[in-house]
Amino acid sequence: MNRPDRWLGVEIRHLAALHAVAEQGSFGAAANHLGYTQSAISQQIATLEKAVGQRLVDRPGGPRKVSMTEAGDLLLRHAQAIVARLAAAQADLAALAEGEAGPLRIGTFQSVGNRMVPTLVRRFNDAWPKVQVRLTESHDDDDILQMVETGELDLAFTVLPIPDGPLDAVVLMRDPYLLVVAAGSLLAKRDKPLTLRDLEGQPIISYRYCRATTQIERHIGSRGRELDVVFRSDDNGTVQAMVAAGMGAAIMPALALDPNDPEVVALHPNPPFPPRVIALAWHRDRFRSAAAVAFIEMAQTLATAIAAAGDTVVAA
Repeated sequence: MNRPDRWLGVEIRHLAALHAVAEQGSFGAAANHLGYTQSAISQQIATLEKAVGQRLVDRPGGPRKVSMTEAGDLLLRHAQAIVARLAAAQADLAALAEGEAGPLRIGTFQSVGNRMVPTLVRRFNDAWPKVQVRLTESHDDDDILQMVETGELDLAFTVLPIPDGPLDAVVLMRDPYLLVVAAGSLLAKRDKPLTLRDLEGQPIISYRYCRATTQIERHIGSRGRELDVVFRSDDNGTVQAMVAAGMGAAIMPALALDPNDPEVVALHPNPPFPPRVIALAWHRDRFRSAAAVAFIEMAQTLATAIAAAGDTVVAA
């Protein structure tokens, strides 16, 4: 019988070893990852299995990767959460010790990185010269938010809604979707707003991994319309260039559009598409430094200015 007092022998290093073995696929790779010897990893897994009273890892031998048993998979989910919280605690203490100096790690994505972040970083650097802003860009919100959860990032620009979990966010702006067409196209010369019906049979340039654009395509599909997507790219410049070349139209958020390109025209659909809601997210249970709070406030101020100058709408 599995006695509860056996679990008192479970240590964080045992759970970290299980997490590393599952992630790296072998005891040797896990040892290299954690800075242990392979025999130390084997001993830690053996101690963990003895404590919980079940075999956790299948060891096939030879070059084949190890795998988790059913019990191992179950315990691994708890181990991952514990390791993530430990990493977050480590980041908290580092932030507390650094005070007004040290790094501020920000996750971002392309359109925000192009239109908003440079000005924001310049203003922040002027006000906080001892804090070094470190940026990480990704097209995948889930990756960026996971890095916030594990303490690898302090803040992250994201698009709402965020997944359930330990994150909070403040809305910066609502960024409307526009229909971008070639300047010489028939659609550009229309004297009345475009509707979803006008998109029927129209080649569409779209994105590959943009969560917000996926929501727009689902929104259109829920109204009985299907887009004829002929090309996908995650680079805003490429999407706009393909439109300018006459390959098709694109549904782009206003912040992603280069407004100074004379070869394309941005049109407002009628009725409008649901806007994407841009926000800054952080871990609610982690310490937020004064620098992080100041960055959030500066982002809100800049979002207000961007909304006043263009098509985006600042949060109420």
